Amino acid sequence: MNARLPEHTTDWAARAGAIDWVAATEGLNAEGAAILPALLSAGECQALAGLYADGGRFRSRVVMARHGFGQGEYQYFSYPLPPLVAGLREALYPHLYPLANRWNQVMGIAVQYPAAHADFIARCHAAGQLRPTPLLLQYQAGDYNCLHQDLYGEHVFPLQVAILLSEPGRDFTGGEFVLTEQRPRMQSRAEVVPLRQGDAVVFAVHHRPVNGTRGPYRVNMRHGVSRLRSGVRHTAGIIFHDAT
Repeated sequence: MNARLPEHTTDWAARAGAIDWVAATEGLNAEGAAILPALLSAGECQALAGLYADGGRFRSRVVMARHGFGQGEYQYFSYPLPPLVAGLREALYPHLYPLANRWNQVMGIAVQYPAAHADFIARCHAAGQLRPTPLLLQYQAGDYNCLHQDLYGEHVFPLQVAILLSEPGRDFTGGEFVLTEQRPRMQSRAEVVPLRQGDAVVFAVHHRPVNGTRGPYRVNMRHGVSRLRSGVRHTAGIIFHDAT
């Protein structure tokens, strides 16, 4: 089990450093996802979810049904990002880029990622990917998110983070985070990731390597959210690449 993280601190590097990254890396290599328990306190979750009503914080709002994405809605933050979101984005990245580089090497992908998130964002911006991608999602009864991949341009960081801001069983029912994995010549495998308020899941955006009898090969990953049965569910998404 990963270590419980300190509450009510804005030292994001220290908070990220308290995560059991050995266990997280094992989970990512084995399943393509790992839970980071209690990444945010209940108060931080409530404060972040409360930003959803402040339209001035966001660059765009997406109503999923209009695009065939499901039901529900989400909003992309504008720059400058809220300090909590910006702090976690910058602090989590240095713990993830070594695995991202190893995965690309194993899968025969030439791209390698720099050690600092600012350097990776500079690469995105030089390629015209200028729009921030961290977001808040809001679901109500009957809403769901179809299986998808968050690919926003040429430069894609292969891992991302979702943080559950609401408490299952109290604030909502249903609405489970779902991952699917498609291996060559096999049917898709689904995995439900059990999260509580403040827990985060780090997961593969697009591909990840799996060892087979003939060596490593790529599997295709997608994620979504099952239908909400009741209540309201808020989630924060931290995507490390920016969008065209």
